[in-house]
Amino acid sequence: MTDVQTFYGRWARVYDVLATLPGVQSWRQEAATALDLASGDSVVEMGCGTGANLPHLREAVGERGAVIGLDVTRGMLVRARGRGQAQLLQADATRPPLAEPVDGLLGSFVVAMFADPRSVVDQWCDLVAPDGRVALLHFTRSERTWARPINAAYRALVWGSSTNKRQTGVTESHDRRVAAAYDRLTDRTTDHREQRLAGGYLRLASGRIEA
Repeated sequence: MTDVQTFYGRWARVYDVLATLPGVQSWRQEAATALDLASGDSVVEMGCGTGANLPHLREAVGERGAVIGLDVTRGMLVRARGRGQAQLLQADATRPPLAEPVDGLLGSFVVAMFADPRSVVDQWCDLVAPDGRVALLHFTRSERTWARPINAAYRALVWGSSTNKRQTGVTESHDRRVAAAYDRLTDRTTDHREQRLAGGYLRLASGRIEA
């Protein structure tokens, strides 16, 4: 079992409570909307956690659509069962076992976990059919002037979600990985859209795969 599986398996119940708070749900709805999904489409979420996004994705694709939730941690998937009528896969998001292209792909609060987020985003883009969209949602440091004093809380959040708390420069490493993932999404897609949520602490970006 990896450090990620151990950490998130242990904290799955607490994570589920936080992930389903009313304010957080509005951010998740925005992420689903960014994919421009239609009835009958197929969509996958990489690192679906306890499944908080799955009902929003199911609503977007309707009963005829396909929703896939992928996560490496069994404890997370146990809690995701029954949410959004989704097919759940226990698998590594860096090696997603998808046989067919999908119309949309969402990665929320996951890209900072990867040693090479650029290559992971590359793989994800390769899984999406032409004209489909890829969206990333992740917390980040706010650049707004009024929020600077609160950035200490942001650093604590990053440290608390890290699986290796003995590592130095946890926040800086996190920020570099997130930036690399978003930069690669921009490189690989067109029709880019971006918005900041939660006072600038959440970055939602999406792009379309060229036909």
